[in-house]
Amino acid sequence: MTKTPYDPGSDGAQMDFARAMSYGDYLHLDGLLDRQHPLSDAHDELLFIIQHQTSELWMKLILHELGAAREALIASDTPKMFKMLARVSRIFEQLNNQWDVLRTMTPADYTKFREALGPSSGFQSHQYRLIEFTLGNRNPNMVKPHAHLPEVADQLEAELARPSFYDEVVRLLFRTIDGHEDAMPAPDLAAPHAPKDAIQSRWQQVYEDVDTYWAIYELGEKLVDLEDYFRRWRFNHVTTVERVIGFKRGTGGTSGVSYLRKMLDVELFPELWHLRGAL
Repeated sequence: MTKTPYDPGSDGAQMDFARAMSYGDYLHLDGLLDRQHPLSDAHDELLFIIQHQTSELWMKLILHELGAAREALIASDTPKMFKMLARVSRIFEQLNNQWDVLRTMTPADYTKFREALGPSSGFQSHQYRLIEFTLGNRNPNMVKPHAHLPEVADQLEAELARPSFYDEVVRLLFRTIDGHEDAMPAPDLAAPHAPKDAIQSRWQQVYEDVDTYWAIYELGEKLVDLEDYFRRWRFNHVTTVERVIGFKRGTGGTSGVSYLRKMLDVELFPELWHLRGAL
């Protein structure tokens, strides 16, 4: 007994897109799916390319959300900022899950196309640097790998020239506790944020009286949540690299796993972590 194939058009679904915008048109899939160009015949190189391209797409969204969150913070639009920060944390969770896919690639798989990468490396991701700069891990030396791309270098320099997102949070913290910003330590725009007693003492006041300072207490926990996911991403990166290449140098010339392990010690919002031992 034959059954007539279901026709979605009979239920009203549009089936003719000769003169209408389709799903592929809206997402520009013809261009997007034509951006994967393996340089070897190794089966796993396509996985490697897609892993990193999708990571860059998620990082583009992180930057979009962080930029809007900073503007919302400056405009005192706390609810909107909280939503954006929560989204950034979920994006980092998504990025964490991607490592599980890349870990299906064995050392033998990777060695088949590693030489094709030349000196290219995730170390050179300018979007990753922008995320770090925006959150407060600011290192002017990290602009150097992008000097050959003036537009990208200008983006990085522009971010270094303005207060980070965390600097704006600290400004709000002092306004909340002191009623003004006079005692706020001046942000160092040319170096990673270093822990300061004056900032930690005010966070401690918040955490010891959460009912009075609920809004900024919630902001503090949103930042801890974000950094928690960010740290997991870094840790998963280290584990994946060690699993695939051991302690070889990275393709971009870094010390590989040793370099990545140093990054695990970076604290984006140190006062929020250190105060926990003082409560």
